Amino acid sequence: MKNKIFSALFGIVFAIQLYGIYETDQSFAIFSKPLIVITLLAWLFASTNLKGRFTKQIFIGLVFALLGDILLMYVDVSDRFFIYGLVAFLMCHIFYIRAFSLDHKSNPDHKNPYFLWAVGAFSVFCTGLFFYLQPYLGGLQFPVLLNAIIISVMAIMAVNRYGKVNILSFKLIVIGALFFLLSDAVLAVNKFVQPIPESRALVMASYMIAQFLIVYGTVTRKLVVTRTEI
Repeated sequence: MKNKIFSALFGIVFAIQLYGIYETDQSFAIFSKPLIVITLLAWLFASTNLKGRFTKQIFIGLVFALLGDILLMYVDVSDRFFIYGLVAFLMCHIFYIRAFSLDHKSNPDHKNPYFLWAVGAFSVFCTGLFFYLQPYLGGLQFPVLLNAIIISVMAIMAVNRYGKVNILSFKLIVIGALFFLLSDAVLAVNKFVQPIPESRALVMASYMIAQFLIVYGTVTRKLVVTRTEI
């Protein structure tokens, strides 16, 4: 029941945010943007009571995501807010990586047939995106490269959960990680290379879907091998 209630609430926030993006009056978008993660934080807390290290790591990651969302609202004031927001989301991804790593530790002997494929695919994505962006980055080459590496590692670790958690949680979080890659790639290309039509809506929609799926995958998570609660 809680999942249905919070999914409905998130759907309302999702719709308001996209409506605000297309409206000339930006008050809807400004008002609803912090509510994206606030709704997910409330859902995670209400459904899990933050029991276990995995849930706590995801919760902390969401707090950094909320900070990043707020900071990126002020990029028109100063470019520094873009860097601050980037750092906040780096921390978000690092805590997601820490969480996903816990599932690997729950059953480290399990052989994941998709792990090496994920390493190869996401390494190609990371390298290709960076070299495409590089001529346009100026002094931002290192932070953008670091962000690309971290989010790619996050996606790899999401795939590495296969066989260690129930299939629903695995699929939800992997798809969420892929939407995160899409959101970051569109944001980077639009900012540094060339404008992409409807980029703001695409970035926000894919970002909201990513966070929603990661939280949904967290609240439905069950370990295949339960030694201790992680």
